[in-house]
Amino acid sequence: MTKYVGALDQGTTSSRFMIFDHAGTVVAIDQKEHTQIYPKPGWVEHDPKEIWSRCREVIKGALDKAGIAASDLAAVGITNQRETAVVWDKTTGEPVCNAIVWQDTRTDVYVNEFGKDGGQDRFRAKVGLPLATYFSGPKIRWILDNVPGAREKAEAGNLVFGNIDTWCIWNLTGGVNGGVHVTDVSNASRTMLMNLETLDWDSEIMGIMGIPRSMLPAIKASSAVYGTAVGDLAGVPVAGDLGDQQAALFGQTCFSAGEAKNTYGTGCFMLMNTGEKIVPSKSGLLTTLGYKIGDQPAVYALEGSIAITGALVQWLRDNLGMIEKSPDVEALAATVEDNGGVFFVPAFSGLFAPYWRSDARGVIAGLTRYVNKGHIARAVLEATAWQTREVLDAMNADSGVPLTALKVDGGMVVNNLLMQFQADVLGVPVIRPVVAETTSLGAAYAAGLAVGYWSAIEELRDNWAKGASWSPRLDAATRDREYGQWKKAVARTFDWVD
Repeated sequence: MTKYVGALDQGTTSSRFMIFDHAGTVVAIDQKEHTQIYPKPGWVEHDPKEIWSRCREVIKGALDKAGIAASDLAAVGITNQRETAVVWDKTTGEPVCNAIVWQDTRTDVYVNEFGKDGGQDRFRAKVGLPLATYFSGPKIRWILDNVPGAREKAEAGNLVFGNIDTWCIWNLTGGVNGGVHVTDVSNASRTMLMNLETLDWDSEIMGIMGIPRSMLPAIKASSAVYGTAVGDLAGVPVAGDLGDQQAALFGQTCFSAGEAKNTYGTGCFMLMNTGEKIVPSKSGLLTTLGYKIGDQPAVYALEGSIAITGALVQWLRDNLGMIEKSPDVEALAATVEDNGGVFFVPAFSGLFAPYWRSDARGVIAGLTRYVNKGHIARAVLEATAWQTREVLDAMNADSGVPLTALKVDGGMVVNNLLMQFQADVLGVPVIRPVVAETTSLGAAYAAGLAVGYWSAIEELRDNWAKGASWSPRLDAATRDREYGQWKKAVARTFDWVD
């Protein structure tokens, strides 16, 4: 048997390649950041060519660190920042412009236009999503309308679109020399263009948004062989594709309805498996695809998406210079006993779940002369926990199943102060697995299942192991009082943008 499985994890701030063994243990990892581009207020871009260059570098780097050859890999899976849109010329491989990142708000004019007939929930019954700048469909429309010559090329069949998974798979399998133009159900469900029931592109919505079907990739299962890699991974089957949050759900082995996880990264994303049932949300959550294994039925999920969590720590580091390194925020926050009455609502790109307010902007509330930088740091961490509490409340309401414990993963879960506070404000235990980077693990699992490296999901469950857990310490009265203050601070963010 081939020894290992690889995962290319293309995230919002960096790309990494991870190699896992059969027990789901990390064998090697290489990671590199890419440039964050902010051309105008509310605009966020990435250079797709820089991203692909970083991907190639980390693939080679991880193989070198592990001391293995591509032939030692049974398969490779892809996981990616979702909703970030790339449009490129399929004959030259050149992007027509920078990728428009999921956080970008420039498409608000289209969102408002589409919402005039039917409101924010105009397409929700079909796609499970509210009209919001978050999703890929309006981004494609913006590119076609604003990049000179793009619409003409698209109508002629020369331009193709993909979220970052599609861009990576196309390049990984040959690019202009036979690259495969595909996506999976989880990524397709983030475009506002895929019908949740048919798992196909919706002709009516494509017509309304003015997007030619010829631009869109073929929709495949999340665990299936799409093609064969070239370059440093030459000969390796490319066999898994999951949006990053669905990959974390998969890596956390949340395979049963009612199981949930929360990933703490640039943003924060809680997903609950709802099985083969499409559960419409009445509480501001997204109904989305969880995953699809080969020919098996699709598995759906409820999702609460929070735009700014880890990115707020980066802002504290890069924009204010209050800390040198992101992990320093924990020590700074620990210099004070509480938040000093300060609440920080980081609505930098508006508010996502459960509000979906693109008119909101960030607010620091409760400032007095008593407050110092330790209180600010603490409020920064607490913002992540409070936003998660709001999403969990919505999830409990929609699913009718009160969560009894929360599995967590992502870069921020090494912050013990945050994890304890998270347990305090949720009132349920918070559990961190041994392998905290479950996004990459989920992509590896999907790829390995497709080629028989793992035989069934039960084998994956056996790999999961608890690394640490936190139980609530905060009394209910204090928790409710503080939550009330948080809600007041959130209300102050509304209607900032006219």
